[in-house]
Order: sequence, then C-alpha cells, then structure tokens
Amino acid sequence: MTHALPGLHVPLVIELTILALAIFLGVEVISKVPAMLHTPLMSGTNFIHGIVVVGAIVVLGVADDTTLKVVGFVAMVLATANVVGGWFVTDRMLEMFKRRPEPKKDERDA
Repeated sequence: MTHALPGLHVPLVIELTILALAIFLGVEVISKVPAMLHTPLMSGTNFIHGIVVVGAIVVLGVADDTTLKVVGFVAMVLATANVVGGWFVTDRMLEMFKRRPEPKKDERDA
C-alpha cells in the first residue's frame, strides 16, 4: 500500500480532515445560535458528553500503549469536566424559573 505522503498514514490524514471539518462546522453552528439559547443548548447536550465519558472509559479499557492511555485519560477528564459544568449551569438556569415563596401575611403587613 502506498501512502499519499511519505511517513504519514492515510487514515491519519482522513481523521485530521474530519477533525478540522467538525471544528469548522461547530464554530459555524454555535456562532449562529442567539446568546439567549446558549445555556439551554449546553444543558441539552450534556448527554453527548456522557457518551464521550463512556467512550473514553472503553478506550482506556483496551489501551495497550501509552499514547492511547493518555488520550483516553485526557478525553475522560475533559468530558467529565464538561458534564459537571453543564449540570451546574443547568441547575442555575432552572433556579431562575422557580417561583419565589409567597411572603407570610405578617411580613406583608409590616
């Protein structure tokens, strides 16, 4: 099998191309979302980061070399931080929509 570039594997080039396209597409999509919708969008995508955590655990489970272990660990840490941050933001957002308790009758008359 001949390679397009000496010393560079074709699957790596394809993977880097997909990564670059995904970054470009993500920036384009997110830049079009109004600021008011960023928080609900983030809270709605927490499950995707949960899937990334599971995928990173699977990668770590079958990792044979140090590179895979490092990449899997970094992916797990970043995805976990994103999930936890997303839950905090979602909780804070939902607090804004809760009704405040009615003041007691004694406090209204004062």
